[in-house]
Amino acid sequence: MSTPLPTEERYAVLDRAPRRLGATLLRWDVILLILLVLTVAVNAIVSPYFLDVYNLADATSNFSEKAIIALAMALLILVRDIDLSVAAIIALAAMVIGYAAEAGFGAPVLFAVGIGVGILCGVFNGFLVTCVRLPSIVVTIGTMSLFRGLTQVILGDQALTHYPQGFLNLGQNYFIPFVKTGIRWLFIPPVPLSFLIFLVLAAIFGIVLHKTAVGRQLFAIGSNPVAARFSGIPVDRLRFILFVLSGALSGLGGALLAARLGSMRSNMAFGWELDIVTMVILGGVSIAGGVGSILGVFLAVLVLGLVTFGMSLNNIPGQVVSVYTGALLIAVIAIPRIFERLRRGG
Repeated sequence: MSTPLPTEERYAVLDRAPRRLGATLLRWDVILLILLVLTVAVNAIVSPYFLDVYNLADATSNFSEKAIIALAMALLILVRDIDLSVAAIIALAAMVIGYAAEAGFGAPVLFAVGIGVGILCGVFNGFLVTCVRLPSIVVTIGTMSLFRGLTQVILGDQALTHYPQGFLNLGQNYFIPFVKTGIRWLFIPPVPLSFLIFLVLAAIFGIVLHKTAVGRQLFAIGSNPVAARFSGIPVDRLRFILFVLSGALSGLGGALLAARLGSMRSNMAFGWELDIVTMVILGGVSIAGGVGSILGVFLAVLVLGLVTFGMSLNNIPGQVVSVYTGALLIAVIAIPRIFERLRRGG
């Protein structure tokens, strides 16, 4: 008589390993959220004017143009590329917008001109990187000097200040101040157009990167571009599109900045590329590619923007803010590796 085989035990196979509380608290997004809460709390204690809704609205308008460009920069760094010409594209686009405004064009055309100039610059960068096969950091350092130099040669020391009022209103007015809800008016904090655009784009970028096949392809390119190419992913095409997207958002940033300031000089947005890269790296996007999230970039934008706003509100000199930005850029490259070691238990 044969002996019956023992009943096989069934195992539940999870999609991912269960997370412990310690591992969850060491996630970079959670750390940034805690840092954001601490930033708001400290600034509110130090300055009684920090939580004023109109001061906060001004604070968001001061970093929204950088934040918009940081979304495109995050995707570029994710696939192991970078665009250091974004600030120069802002200046070049703003200059062309200024001349178009003096020619009598209205706000819609001016924004279209700014985005169009940015797209042309992005196409030029993307062509040199993906077709000529030059390293992106070398190309964009060169085009940074090229675009900024063109602006300085054409514009010289003069400033462009003649913009139509409708264009200026888009950069200087607040939106959604009140909403009527049946019985009474519900107060909603004022929102500048630039910050509203950033919120919409952040949601779109987050969905595309984390919920679509294109996003998975970008992560694959960043993790191993050679393997991604052999898997049938159009690596060069996607990289080219990302450079065009970076140029387009830089042109949009130039239009928003010109509308907010009401004037344009050749040194506009000088040094912004450092702030934008800092936002992306602080957001947890690995400089080696293949790792990152839009949520992290979103939180990093708020942390960096509110910290610098709090420092300026307390009359801390701009040179100190620059030192803080540079030190933070170095720190955020080292800190994730430290936390990774802690997560692995040493």
